[in-house]
Amino acid sequence: MRTQAESVESMEQLTVAWRALVLDRDADADVRDLPGIAVRWADHRFAFWNCVTLTDVGARPELAARRLGQAADVMRSKKHPGFLWVFEDLLDEEARQDLGAAAARAGLVHAFSGVGMAGDLLPVPEPVHPDLTFVRVTTEEHLRAYADLNSRAYGFPLEDGRDGLAGSALWKSQVHAYLGLRHGVPVTCAATTEAQGRLFVLLVATDPRWERRGYGEAVTRKALHEGARATGLIRATLHATAAGAPVYPRIGFEPNSPVHFYSVAG
Repeated sequence: MRTQAESVESMEQLTVAWRALVLDRDADADVRDLPGIAVRWADHRFAFWNCVTLTDVGARPELAARRLGQAADVMRSKKHPGFLWVFEDLLDEEARQDLGAAAARAGLVHAFSGVGMAGDLLPVPEPVHPDLTFVRVTTEEHLRAYADLNSRAYGFPLEDGRDGLAGSALWKSQVHAYLGLRHGVPVTCAATTEAQGRLFVLLVATDPRWERRGYGEAVTRKALHEGARATGLIRATLHATAAGAPVYPRIGFEPNSPVHFYSVAG
């Protein structure tokens, strides 16, 4: 059974990991910790780097509604769109029930849902998949392939994904990012990075033409294996979309808070 502490961990992992990733994209990015709201906004075309998160614990309906309005105001002030992340278990029961209506009153629309996950599961064995070879991301060509896989998987224009990763020294050195190649062609990718004593999994994607073959699980295991070998960490965390969530319990992750993603209406 999930606990509130695990949900707090899930939220804090996002704010810690995204701080480094957003500042890597733009040293002048909007990275602020306001009362009840964490802003991690690069204001780039890659929407995942434009993030606002509610951070109050046990927020009642009145407070949650106020935070939703404040978060929406931050988002409207930006050039490029992004997402508000709401960790459901950080709200009290009444606020959870009112979330959809309160978000609508703030001018927010539900984009998609997911779930936080964590586990003391490291190290994991080095994976083997009969179709795949694994390559660590170390070049601009690799970064572009990684970006394009995410764009195809999540429905972004290719140029938006490339704007999120092109030229990053962090991704080519400190992030343990891997491509899975099928006959030399990148078809899947996953990455891990150290965040506050955990290994944080991010931007897992598989080309939609090659889904349901175990590729995403295999490359995630590779990123976890290499990240753990480099850091010695034993606990890992991630945030999965609803579509991707069934993969991760097979690796050893356990779900915690449901996560709801909102964008600004219109």
